[in-house]
Amino acid sequence: MDIRLAPIAPADRQAIIDLFNHYVEHGFAAFAEQVLPYAFLDKLLEQARGYPPVTVKDPAGDLLAFGLLRPHHPFPTFAHTAEIAYFVAPDRTRQGLGSRMLHELQTRGRDRGIRTLLAAISALNDKSLAFRRKHGFAEAGRFRNVCIKNGTPFDVVWMQKML
Repeated sequence: MDIRLAPIAPADRQAIIDLFNHYVEHGFAAFAEQVLPYAFLDKLLEQARGYPPVTVKDPAGDLLAFGLLRPHHPFPTFAHTAEIAYFVAPDRTRQGLGSRMLHELQTRGRDRGIRTLLAAISALNDKSLAFRRKHGFAEAGRFRNVCIKNGTPFDVVWMQKML
């Protein structure tokens, strides 16, 4: 598949938030319960300042996926640890896009000095848990019933990968 990986640009705002909001409205991949405004991208990018954000686009420039690394904790002792989040368009899953994006984020993270990636995943998101396991993440902890989305309580699974 012919794709292009590139940093997140201001022109990506609507497509990124629309993709994220798809997962807000359809399932448990995104923790938000209500759709988020386009200005939410500014908050995401602020959290990720100095860390690599990436988009995956088709040859026409349409967004297929996006992801980013962000600090896990503000203290300098955590400077080599980052949280990872990414979302793939629902009609583009299982086509290798997530693997390509994960590889890119890991490479850019290593270049930045990241040694450990952490991911917080809904225990109800079996596909994401399986994807992370397939790519070397291991469960590091579980917070039981810490989220309630649309009336459904669920655990958050923390997964870790050493780079």
